[in-house]
Order: sequence, then C-alpha cells, then structure tokens
Amino acid sequence: MSWHPQYRSSKFRHVFGKPASKENCYDSVPITHSVQDNHFCAVNPYFIAVVTECSCGGAFFVIPLNQTGKLDPHYPRVCGHKGNVLDIKWNPFNDFEIASGSEDTTIKIWDIPKQLLTKNLTACKKELMGHTRRVGLVEWHPTASNILFSSGYDFKVMVWNLDTNESVIMNPVRTISCHQGAILSMSFNTNGSLLATTCKDRKIRILDPRAGAVLQEASCTGHRANKVLFLGSLNKLLSTGTSRWNNRQLAVWDQDNLSQPVSETDLDGSSGVLFPFYDADTNMLYVVGKGDGNIRYYEVSADKPHLSYLTEYRSHSPQKGMGVMPKRGLDVTSCEIFRFYKLITTKGLIEPISMIVPRRSESYQEDIYPPTAGARPSLTAQEWLRGMNKEPVMVSLRPCSELLSPQPLLPERPPSVSTAPSNQTEKVVVEVGRRTFSPLEEKVPRQAAAEHRPEEKTSRLTNGFDMECPPPKTENELLQMFYRQQEEIRRLRELLTQREVQAKQLELEVKNSRMRSERF
Repeated sequence: MSWHPQYRSSKFRHVFGKPASKENCYDSVPITHSVQDNHFCAVNPYFIAVVTECSCGGAFFVIPLNQTGKLDPHYPRVCGHKGNVLDIKWNPFNDFEIASGSEDTTIKIWDIPKQLLTKNLTACKKELMGHTRRVGLVEWHPTASNILFSSGYDFKVMVWNLDTNESVIMNPVRTISCHQGAILSMSFNTNGSLLATTCKDRKIRILDPRAGAVLQEASCTGHRANKVLFLGSLNKLLSTGTSRWNNRQLAVWDQDNLSQPVSETDLDGSSGVLFPFYDADTNMLYVVGKGDGNIRYYEVSADKPHLSYLTEYRSHSPQKGMGVMPKRGLDVTSCEIFRFYKLITTKGLIEPISMIVPRRSESYQEDIYPPTAGARPSLTAQEWLRGMNKEPVMVSLRPCSELLSPQPLLPERPPSVSTAPSNQTEKVVVEVGRRTFSPLEEKVPRQAAAEHRPEEKTSRLTNGFDMECPPPKTENELLQMFYRQQEEIRRLRELLTQREVQAKQLELEVKNSRMRSERF
C-alpha cells in the first residue's frame, strides 16, 4: 500500500505579504522607545496614530493615511498627557475619536478634526480618572457605543460609560478587582458578552464584563500565557506565551473548559513577546514577534489540528509594534485580506504590509470577502449595561453595497425630528492617493433620508454610471466602475439569451398547435 502525504486544500494556501514601496511608507517618524509590550500604533481608514517620544509628558502622532513620505519634524502632536502614552485605540464606530492611556494614571478621549492639524492638540474631549497607577491598556467594546475598558498597574479593570455630558469622569460604572498582578492583555468575544484577560501571574481568565465575575480560570503550569484572544465563533481561545522550557508557544483552549489546552505549538527559543492577530472572516491567525522581522500565519479550524501552518512573511527589519487596518479599509481590487503597519524604530519608518490572495481575475472575489463587522454599533451604552447582547452589524465589502443587518439603534436622547430608515446604505469610496476604501465622511441627513421612497433605493444605471455612487475621481474608482459595467453587461446578455430561448420555445409551441389544428 502506497503512502499518500496529507494534503489540506485551502484558498489561503498561497497568501503572501507585499510590503509597500518606499514612497508609500511613513518616514522620519520618531517612534517611542517604551519597553511596554503594546502595539503603539492604531489605524483606521482615515488616520494612522503612532506613539512618539516627547520631552515633556506623553504624545502621539495622528497622520492622514494618504500623507506618506517623510514626516515634517515640526508635525503637530496630540500631547495632553503628563506621562508617557502606553496605549492608543480608535473608536470602532467613530473614525475621528481615539482613546489613550498613560503613565499619569488617566485615560483621555480625543476628537480629531477632519482637516489637517495645524498645531499641537492639547484639549481632550473627556478625561477618565479612576486608576491609582499607570494605565497599560484601553479597549473599546466591539458592539456597544460609548463603552470603554481600561486596565492599570493597580491590578484593576474599569468599565467606563462615555455617554455623558461630563468632561471629567471620576467614577467608572464597574471595577473588576479579581487579578493578582498587572493585566497583560484583554480580548472580547464577538458580541462583547465575555472578556478574556491574561495577568502577570500567567493565568487566563474569562470574565463577565458587566458583573465582574470570573467564569473560567486557567492555571496550567506548562504554558505561561502572555497574550490571549477569542477565536471568533469557534468557541476557542488562543494564547501566546512560553513553555516550561522557555520556548515561545501558541496554545488553543476550549472556551468552556480551561483546565488544559487542546493543542500546543512550540515556535522557537526567542525572548520577544508574540502578538496574535485573528481574522474571523477568513479564520486566519497572524503571529508577530516583538523584535522579529517575520510574520507567521496559520489557518484556524474547530477540528484537530486546530492550527494549520501556511507560511510566513520574512524581513530583515525588526518590528517594535504593529497596527492593523480594519476590514472596511482594505483594497478589495487587489485581493487584500489583511494589512499591517510595521513600526521599525531603528529606521524611524512605518511600513505597510499587505496580505494578498493571488487571483488572476480582477473582479470582486466574493469567497474571500464574507460579510464583516461594520462601523455602526448594534447597542447603545444603556442597553448593554442593562444586560442586552447583540451581534455586530454586518456589511459587505463590495463597493456601493448595503448593510446586511438591520440597524435598530436609536439615539439615547429624544430626537427632535423623525429618524431615518434603519436600512440606509453604507457607501464606500476610494481614498485619494491610497488604494484603500473608507466610509463616506458626509452622511445623508435624517430628514432627507426619511423622504426617500423604497423604489428610489434600487440601483439605477445611466450611461454606465450608478446614480447612487459618486462619479470616478481616481484610477481605482474608474476601474471599479469598469468592473461594474462589465458585470452589468454580462447580466444583460444572459437575460437577453434567456428571452431569446423563451421566444423560440413559444414560437415552436405556436407552430405545433397550428399543425395539430390543421390535422383535425
């Protein structure tokens, strides 16, 4: 009997990393030299935020995404903290709002102007004061608006409700005090009903974020966890850490039983912290080592083996941290499924790295772009605090597509005018100078949207132009319109062919009926 090697079919088997050219990188950026094990970078479809060095207090840059090249030495900063900034996160439902945590024990919420900064931004929108020691992590809730989590070196996780008129918030809505050391990482499940944490004691805990109760706790001596994250809807956790022989290690855990990991994978003997990034749409896991130059990626499945190694992107430049672009900011025309922003401290460089699925066709690839979480919350802060859970509002990445989930969210304050229909389309345009997609800045006014009739929401083509989409302004937009025209032409040809066949069949039936009538 012949031996057959195990072969695993996968559409992501040949994914490769493509670094941006020199003119599309961000050069001469004074990246922070902090030893904190954080990403130090946050990205959305409009801006890239990077923690930087500052002589007095902490600061970070907010750079427009299309402003590549060499950074001006006098470029304005966001510098309202009195201590070094340790973590920054963009609001997933507002591309112009960012949260920052600092060594001065405070969290600040910043409103970033839509136009370019002309001077240093020192006035924050809100200031959260509750921690007694430095704040190491901040994290936005994935489905509820205006809910922020923070963890500090006082061993506490605090839950903040930002839906208030107060500019200084002194009391969080919940304080979780179950940890015996500094919190190293936080991760939410898909609907935000569970929170997973790792602590300095190397234990993994699954918490109820509203009640603060510990639901599961792992204290496996063979795996000392450093970072943890939920693996989407697979009912699994993944942690990175070290084995008892100090080898860097990946461990997969059953979410309902943390007594032992279901699988362990040893990587190497390096000492840098491993940062995991999971793409729930493609079930791909990217592992980035601090101080390494490579990015390993795996395909994750619910069945054994849970991690299937694909390949890795290699580079000679070590990374200090990583930023990740949300799915709605990717370039679907080049089959880009993930994008990193690599911080290279030794060169003062931020290098975008695109993960691309090689495809010959230039049309939209539906199979590698399933519905993904959009930029609209599914819950208000009060609804979440009252115990409601909802899945994220899903959108399609196809240009000019509509929301796939209804939007039931209503404003928490009484509206003065009638609200718009809940299924308004979330339009997508191409950002000028960058091959990235982002939501429109200007939204349709509620009063005008309410006057739209249902029949007016259907797509209308005039001379090949979609009347609901803006006219092309760049080469990428023109290509998108060309692809839409080709698809429309194919559809019309198929429809015409069907009509011709039906006409021939009808003509044949009429002829046969005449022949029968002549016989009788």
